Amino acid sequence: MAASYVVSGEVAADGSLSITETITFDGAAPNELEQRLATTRPQLNYTELEYTITDVTATAGGENLAPSVSEDDDYLVIRIDSSKAGDDPIEISYTVVGAAVALPRVEHQAPLTEVSWRVLQGLSVGVDQVSGEIALPANTHTYDIDCAAGPPVAPSSCTTYASGTFNALYPQFTDGPRGAGEMVEVTFSVPSASVAPNQKIVEHWTLDRAFTAHGLPLLLAAAALVVGAAALFLLHRVRGSDAMGGNPILVARFEPVGVGEERFVLLENLRPGEVGTLTDERVDPVDITATVIDLAQRGHLTIIQLPHANVNTNIDWTFERREGSDDLQGYEKILLDAIAPLDGEAVTISQISGVLDETVREVQDAIYDEVVAEGWFAARPDQVRNTWGRVGAVALGISIVALGLLAYFANLGLLGLVLVGLSVGLIWVSQQMPRRTPKGTSLLSGLQVLSMTLATHPTDRLPPDDLYAEISRVLPYAIVLGGLDRWLKALAEADDDPGVPDPDDLGWYRAPDNWQLSDLPFSIESFITVLHGTLYARH
Repeated sequence: MAASYVVSGEVAADGSLSITETITFDGAAPNELEQRLATTRPQLNYTELEYTITDVTATAGGENLAPSVSEDDDYLVIRIDSSKAGDDPIEISYTVVGAAVALPRVEHQAPLTEVSWRVLQGLSVGVDQVSGEIALPANTHTYDIDCAAGPPVAPSSCTTYASGTFNALYPQFTDGPRGAGEMVEVTFSVPSASVAPNQKIVEHWTLDRAFTAHGLPLLLAAAALVVGAAALFLLHRVRGSDAMGGNPILVARFEPVGVGEERFVLLENLRPGEVGTLTDERVDPVDITATVIDLAQRGHLTIIQLPHANVNTNIDWTFERREGSDDLQGYEKILLDAIAPLDGEAVTISQISGVLDETVREVQDAIYDEVVAEGWFAARPDQVRNTWGRVGAVALGISIVALGLLAYFANLGLLGLVLVGLSVGLIWVSQQMPRRTPKGTSLLSGLQVLSMTLATHPTDRLPPDDLYAEISRVLPYAIVLGGLDRWLKALAEADDDPGVPDPDDLGWYRAPDNWQLSDLPFSIESFITVLHGTLYARH
């Protein structure tokens, strides 16, 4: 137990605090003396003050005791071989930077600096009496002095403390006794013009702070969002939007051939699979399904509905290759050779999955090449999507890394989220980047006209002498453009012998012996659904 602990401190104009502790023992000092000085102090909102402690010395009777100074987490540990001190008091000195903190500004009041320091802390022995004084720059007035003493977790007021009086010009204090590890803390305010604040505030990472939506982080995130959204818009406008087309190019129409009679006439050599691709920029399973039915009604193929083995089995179909009278596109020949090879056995729908593994990709490639060769797209739509999709994926990866770095090191997590969102936006925009040429745009306008025509045009005006074939020519285009139900119904109602089986009345669709034309809507819709589903499984 030390008899007394006397503090002599001085605050410089730059806010640095010099402390000298004089520790006197009744008799010889213990063999070892230790003091632990806190280098941090928790504050509100997950922040802390950080102190820099330098110039540590320890002497006794003018002799250097060569203290050992080390760091232990948030403490500076001073260890002294006090057996060398004999009966002389031990003086420990050090300088603190960071104990002078700027107080919040108050209107109509000069700025103030609060100086707060535990002048007694972390001593390995108790003391009977604690006293001291802290000198200030000349003509410095103090405000609101306070002194707390006791255990660090539950201090109480010091015995006495005063400042700015006749008897206590500078902050003075007394207290005691204090046990080992207890503290005495002096706090007072002075004008910042006399003592400059020198606090160092360290912010601890928290999720709230990392993604704060106030001040500069919010401003940066909003600016990035506006600039990024504008960049995505301009990117699509310049690189992805269709070129300006001229007047619509009509692909097909119903032309009068007699009184009250009209025939479906193609004005452009545009196959259903190409129509679907031109419409939505993709070779979808529905495009391939429409191509199969188109090949059948053009005479290159017969779709054969197989008899039910029993009432619990699903409908199945196979194909029969035929010699059509018109030329085939490259992708049409690939598809024909897969499902009904000339020198091989035709497949059934229920077993078509394995056959179409490679064929679907080949057909898609061929159609994409065709729409570019025809001058409808500036480049293959799938390659354009893939290229910009890779750019978007790379941007997303970079933005995710940036999100982590910005959130952890700069509390700009909101900006990182905006970057991630913009990258996701780029991936979405990449799917809209295929660009139609002026000719492609004009054809698309014509297809929109045809789509409306198929959905609204009367179905009872086709020439009756070849009604089955006339309606059949419409079906593949109705599959990709809409209106299929009404044209299937029209074909079923065109039955010239109701109630009589019609297994081979349609040259392109053959059915079991008891099948009637009124069954056609169900049969074709089932065929489309099953083939469509199979193609989706391979798509």
